[in-house]
Amino acid sequence: MSGHPSTREEARTIDAADPLRAFRNEFIFPEHQGGPVIYFTGNSLGLQPKAAASALTQELDDWATFGVEGHFLAKHPWYSYHEELTASAARLVGALPEEVVVMNQLTSNLHFLLVSFYRPQGRRVKILCEQRPFPSDTYAFASQIQFHGLDPEECLVEMRPRNGELTLRQEDITARIVELGDELALVCFGAVNFLTGQAFDIKAITEAAHKAGAKAGFDLAHAAGNLHLRLHDDGPDFACWCTYKYLNSGPGSVGGAFIHERHLGTDLPRFAGWWGHDKKERFKMERDFKPMPTAEAWQVSNAPVFSMAVHRVALEQFDRAGMGILRAKSIALTGFLRRTIEDISAANGNIFNIITPDDPAQSGAQLSILVNGDGRGIFKQLTQRGVFCDWREPNVMRMAPAPMYNSFEDVFRFGEILAECVKR
Repeated sequence: MSGHPSTREEARTIDAADPLRAFRNEFIFPEHQGGPVIYFTGNSLGLQPKAAASALTQELDDWATFGVEGHFLAKHPWYSYHEELTASAARLVGALPEEVVVMNQLTSNLHFLLVSFYRPQGRRVKILCEQRPFPSDTYAFASQIQFHGLDPEECLVEMRPRNGELTLRQEDITARIVELGDELALVCFGAVNFLTGQAFDIKAITEAAHKAGAKAGFDLAHAAGNLHLRLHDDGPDFACWCTYKYLNSGPGSVGGAFIHERHLGTDLPRFAGWWGHDKKERFKMERDFKPMPTAEAWQVSNAPVFSMAVHRVALEQFDRAGMGILRAKSIALTGFLRRTIEDISAANGNIFNIITPDDPAQSGAQLSILVNGDGRGIFKQLTQRGVFCDWREPNVMRMAPAPMYNSFEDVFRFGEILAECVKR
C-alpha cells in the first residue's frame, strides 16, 4: 500500500486492493444525512462491531437458561471466561500468554500494578513520566506517592520538550533518567501520548530505566491495537491498557495487564483478591492467599462477562486481520491524512501545525494538529458536516483513521470537507 491518491477514484482503487477492506462491513457507522460519517475518533471510542449484539445476547440467553450454573454450563463458561481471551490479548501486545490477563479497567489496573512496582525506599522515590500524560495517570501517580507518605510535588517528575519544540526527544528522556539516577524508582510513560500522538520507544526507555536501577511501566491506552507491540522482548516490568479505543470493545469495557515473566511466581507485594488465588483451590475458601503462577495473580474479582463478550469479538477480528497488516495500512492511511492536512494548510496561510512526529517509529494512527485561528469554528463545521474528530483545549484537534474500518476514500472525503471549512 503506497502512494497518495489525488482523486476520489484513485482512493477507491487503493481501497479495492486493501486486504482489510472486508472488515469495514463488520462495523456499524453512525449516519449523517443518510450516509456513514467520517469516523476518525477510534483513539477515543472505537466503532461497534456488528457481532457485538449477538455476543451479548448469547450471555443473556445463557444467564436466562442456566442461572448460576452458567458459570460452568454456558457456551463460554463464566468461571473461566477470561482464559478464552488470554492468547489473543498476548498476541496483540507481543507477550507470552502467562504474562497477560484481561481484567478490571485501565486506571484500576495501573493502581494494582503500581502497588507492586512502585516501591519507594531511601533516596529512590521518584516517578518519571511525560508532561501531560492522560490526566488519570497523573492522578494515579500522585495518589500512590501520597499513599507512601511522600509529596507528589517532589516525587513526580514530568518530562517537558525543549523550548520551542512540541514533542520529546529520546536522547533527552535517557539523559533525564541518568540524571535522576538513584532517586528514580519508576519510569512510567504512555506508550503513545494521548494529546500529541507521539509514540515512545518502549525498549530504549526500559533499558535506560533498568540501567538506572528503576522499574519501567507503560500505559498502552493509545498503543494497544494501534502499534505493533513486543512487550516480552522489549522487557518492561509491566503495562496496562483499555479496550474501548482502537480495540473496539465498547464504552468502559474491560482492561488488560502485562507483567513480565521474570516477576511471575515471585513474592512481589500485591493487593490480593479471590480471583487471583490458585484456581484449583479457589472454592476451598481457605484463609491464606495462594497466588496463581501467572499474571492472573493480579486479579481480584471474577470476570465482567458482558464486557468480555464484546472484547472476545474484537480480539477475534484482530487475530484475523493481524497487527502487521493493520500497522502497514495505518502508516499509509495516516501518511495520506498528513499530506492532505499539509496541503490544505499551505494553501491557507499555514493554518495548521502538525504536532505528531512524521517518523512512523514515533507515531501511530493519530494526528494531532495545532490550529492557528478559529479552531473551534472549524471543528464545529466539521462536526456539522458529519466528521467525527475531537478537540482539546486550547487549540488542538485530534484525528485517528483506524485501519480496521477506515478507508482512503474516508481521508479523501475528509480533505474535501476540511478545505471547505477552512475557506469559510
